[in-house]
Amino acid sequence: MRIDIEKSRVQFYPENAEEKAKLNALWNIMIDCVGYSRKLVPIGEYVPQKGDAFASFHIEGMKIQEQAFAEVRVDQDSDAYCKICNKVVVVKSGEVIPLCCGKMMEIID
Repeated sequence: MRIDIEKSRVQFYPENAEEKAKLNALWNIMIDCVGYSRKLVPIGEYVPQKGDAFASFHIEGMKIQEQAFAEVRVDQDSDAYCKICNKVVVVKSGEVIPLCCGKMMEIID
């Protein structure tokens, strides 16, 4: 993943299909179409000179129950909708069911 920083703006450029899917999942977790969007807050330290292999962040405003549902995947192409705002999205087989309005979207049978 390529990361560009310009003043207070950070852009993430996925470089393969797996990174693209993970960035999309993160985007869906971070955005709340009705309330406030969440924030990434750094945890601990990241010092590559000391051998740190990764930087760790907490998703501020994410409830524990949302964390449990963040990786639920569909086994076939489906439509998902939000009971709160009625938004409908297409979820392809194997994709994570998105979060909307602070809850996991419902799959339409």
